[in-house]
Amino acid sequence: MKRFGDPARLALLLASVCAAPMGLCAPAAAQETEARAEDEIIVTARRREESLQDVPIAVSAISGDQLAAAGAQDITAVSQTVPNITLENSRATNSTLTAFIRGVGQQDPVAGFEQGVGIYLDDVYMNRPQGAVLDVYDLERIEVLRGPQGTLYGRNTIGGAVKYVTRRLDPNDPTLRARFAYGSYDQMDAVLAGSVPLSDTFRIGGAVAGLTRGGFGDNLTTGAENYNKDVFAARVSAEWAPTPDFLVRLSGDHYQDDSSQRQGYRLLPGAVQLQPLPDRFDTTAGITNFGPITKSSAEGTGAQLFVDWSPGGGDLTLRSITAVREDEYESPIDFDSTAARTFDVPVVYENEQFSQELQLIYEGERLSVVAGAYYLDANAFDAFDAIFTSIAQFTLGDVDTKTWAVFGEATFDLTDALSLTVGGRYTEDERNAVVIRQTFFSAPSPFFGGPGTIGSASPVPRFEGTRTDDAFTPRVILAWEPNPDLNLYASYSQGFKGGGFDPRGNFANADVRAGFLPEFVDSYELGAKMSLWDGRVRINSDVFFAEYQDVQIPGSVIVPGPPISFVGTVTNAGAAEFKGAEFEGTASFTDNLSGVLSFGYIDAEYTEFIVGGVNIASQRDVQNTPDWTGNASLTYSLPLSIGPDQGTLSFTGSSAYRGATQQFENPIPLLDQPGFWLYDAAINWTSDNDRWRVGIYGRNLSDERYITSGYNFPTVDGSVLAFYGNPRTVTASVEVRF
Repeated sequence: MKRFGDPARLALLLASVCAAPMGLCAPAAAQETEARAEDEIIVTARRREESLQDVPIAVSAISGDQLAAAGAQDITAVSQTVPNITLENSRATNSTLTAFIRGVGQQDPVAGFEQGVGIYLDDVYMNRPQGAVLDVYDLERIEVLRGPQGTLYGRNTIGGAVKYVTRRLDPNDPTLRARFAYGSYDQMDAVLAGSVPLSDTFRIGGAVAGLTRGGFGDNLTTGAENYNKDVFAARVSAEWAPTPDFLVRLSGDHYQDDSSQRQGYRLLPGAVQLQPLPDRFDTTAGITNFGPITKSSAEGTGAQLFVDWSPGGGDLTLRSITAVREDEYESPIDFDSTAARTFDVPVVYENEQFSQELQLIYEGERLSVVAGAYYLDANAFDAFDAIFTSIAQFTLGDVDTKTWAVFGEATFDLTDALSLTVGGRYTEDERNAVVIRQTFFSAPSPFFGGPGTIGSASPVPRFEGTRTDDAFTPRVILAWEPNPDLNLYASYSQGFKGGGFDPRGNFANADVRAGFLPEFVDSYELGAKMSLWDGRVRINSDVFFAEYQDVQIPGSVIVPGPPISFVGTVTNAGAAEFKGAEFEGTASFTDNLSGVLSFGYIDAEYTEFIVGGVNIASQRDVQNTPDWTGNASLTYSLPLSIGPDQGTLSFTGSSAYRGATQQFENPIPLLDQPGFWLYDAAINWTSDNDRWRVGIYGRNLSDERYITSGYNFPTVDGSVLAFYGNPRTVTASVEVRF
């Protein structure tokens, strides 16, 4: 079965439409049962702790324990469980993230472009996608907020936000957790985490992880592994709480990724590689033999100072979040993926950021307020050669971003059941770009250690530009809770993302020198959240409609020359419309059997896409946005003692579906991925005292080969490359907690 059939589509839509009336008819429980209280999911989507069912926005939450119990290894696994979201490794990378929510996102990690989906490590916005493929270790939960965010969050994000929340320190007792896993392709993961209170007011803790795996394939030219993993990561934190009303937390994190560079699979024959390779994870890329960069390297470090103060223990909280981050990458990308130096691109990325956020939070009987100010100072630098045999086209982009904003949101309970939320944000983004483009008749360029035989200079070899964009973006939510088990809401929100400059562009053109325009989205949403049968069934559903203006679409093309050149393009597509529905449900059928069902549907289309004065919207499609996404799982648990330890044995089977997906706006049959299913299974045993956790996890059990990203340069020796999702893997793990 390669796609949802019409009966299944109809059934899913009916489930979403009928969710609200079912909640109205369901009997309200006078009091939550003990099981329901234990299962309550607490999120901080609105900058305060709330039950997931009480938050009148489309938000999903997955705990670290849930991800671990499914055998998930990094944040991209969230795509299998949350509707209308795409999280995947960017093409040719191990730790750079491509993220889309409801059709809004950013595919290109080059300097000068910001993400459409905000990635937060705890409360800190990560300005660049490098290093954002966060591994699952020492994790409390992941929250996914769909739709524009800005009236509550430090950085405005036009498509949504993904919050990676790390585990907090225990204020009272020492803790220690050790986990070891071994699996397919010689996967070996070791994680050690713990904390210790040094006094009644001060505690320290941290976690360290070594995550390794052999390659899914091989480089037949160099002998290196392809799609392997070699990651070291660590986090440390210290908390000081001299009174119950005052908390200072200082934390830091570091990662080092020495995995081999991912190289793509050629989908077309060429002058050097005449026939496709038999294994989709194999490659013949030879760039690491030629240099100048012979291996991939990624390293990043961040620090955060969090201060929280409630004067007199009252309703008012003052909060400060100060953070710095920096990372460095060296990446040898082989665009032709052959042993020849037909189209090789050594690239260096360097990113730095400083952010400061101030918040004022008030929690009254009928009024809740969040107000704040945010400042970000960031630099994104990249330099690369596009090497065509003996010609090196050098490009350097250095982009400074300074942004500040004030934001606020207030929720007032009009009655015991009806509340109104009104929020707004003013944002000003300033970008300063320096771009250098040169062509050399020798390779590599002087930046990468070459002799520097100058060829033809770019029409504008050096460009400096500045642009400032500002906007006020509002949000309004009306929520009605007729009983504790039903929450209905309607909302409107607007999102904004500033413009910028493409460092790969041809700055001889006036429109390229002016930069690309900011983009806006107006989002409308109706939602229902309900609990049925004393909390044994929970259903969260919504329908949405969004109007997207001046969509930023980066791309790149080959100009034949002579000399041949690699040029970036950015299109501000006039307009697009997104409409769809989302459903997330959980059910405890019996004390032993439970299930999860989620799905998303989106109809995403361009309504205006002007090229050469002609609207070609009917010939373009929204990238990385399948029309259907879905997930279903069943878990059966039974008591089982192992030695002296009482415990619970659980069996879980799950399936996930993703509809047909285009990698670019133009259809490319070789690269476009038809709809497909993924099947997973897990067996977990957990002791009743939570001391021991043992599991066996099988992922992608049908060994599906599916494309996640690609390159399309067919005029350069047929260089059409695909990158694939993980094959079938089986992993066993054991964890002990003290």
